[in-house]
Amino acid sequence: MKTIIAAHSGVLRGTGLSILSALQDLSWLSKSKVEKQLQIISVLQWVLTFLVMGIACTVILMYILCTDCWLIAAMYLAWLVFDWNTPKKGGRRSQWVRNWTIWRYFRDYFPVRLVKTHNLLTNRNYIFGYHPHGIMGLGAFCNFSTEATGVGQKFPGIRPYLATLAGNFRMPILRDYLMSGGICPVNRDSIDYILSKNGSGNAIVIVVGGAAESLNCMPGKNSVTLKNRKGFVKLALRHGADLVPVYSFGENEVYKQVIFEEGSWGRWVQKKFQKYIGFAPCIFHGRGLFSSSTWGLLPYSKPITTVVGEPITVPKIDHPSQREIDFYHSLYVSSLIKLFEKYKTKFGLQETEVLDID
Repeated sequence: MKTIIAAHSGVLRGTGLSILSALQDLSWLSKSKVEKQLQIISVLQWVLTFLVMGIACTVILMYILCTDCWLIAAMYLAWLVFDWNTPKKGGRRSQWVRNWTIWRYFRDYFPVRLVKTHNLLTNRNYIFGYHPHGIMGLGAFCNFSTEATGVGQKFPGIRPYLATLAGNFRMPILRDYLMSGGICPVNRDSIDYILSKNGSGNAIVIVVGGAAESLNCMPGKNSVTLKNRKGFVKLALRHGADLVPVYSFGENEVYKQVIFEEGSWGRWVQKKFQKYIGFAPCIFHGRGLFSSSTWGLLPYSKPITTVVGEPITVPKIDHPSQREIDFYHSLYVSSLIKLFEKYKTKFGLQETEVLDID
């Protein structure tokens, strides 16, 4: 009898251990799946914000004005008029928003990484030239509009401002969301204010290639629109702000797009949009929401590594000549190429890869 009980006890003990082991395996699997889904949700919400939030909030606000809740919309519009110039004066950043946990899931989806190569002095101001644009500038957003990659810890005392289309700040709700991350309009008024009336330790991040560069981005291509982009150099000279080249390896890998040839009707439409509206409509795709083998709006989960290069000391010249602008522009181009060459093999490119400057 004792032998039978002992046998039964051994079976139960073995079964219990097997069940516990299976539950542990299942728990690990569930945690991994949950984290992956949270990463997808975090990226999806930003993609939708980038594409439709401004228009959606405008339509909703107009609709509320026609309902019994019109007073809420009217109060917000009154606040909007009162607060209209805030984006031009450095915005209204929120460290709480910049430190949201959702941005860490956003970072881990690709993943995104920020590499520091030199210290930045807090008694200077800076203009970061970010390259390449990509479709949405996902690396620029994650690194400089959130604290997910530790920009505040890597560059203590430096306040980054990511500059984007001024039209975004005319959209209700979207403008407030953008400002909370330290995003500002890429216009002269905003940049002049930050670099001259906001003390020192400011770093404005300008995606120099802009919409024109986004039209040519595609996986496997390392090309930047920079040859005739000298306005940011002139601003740096007028304010004595040091120029810092920034290259983001992998930015062009996360989406695929249809490239229209020069002279085609598609490129004609894109250039007209770019000229009159400020952005160029791209026909692109990423992966699907539930499968990486289907097409969708989600970017592909490819690594994005953003390398912040060595600052170029720039003197303050109130009225820089074209010769001075050209000189510092050439220094900047050389520094960017040097940065690319130094780090390209470390982040997945072949030694034979070259950076095309258009």
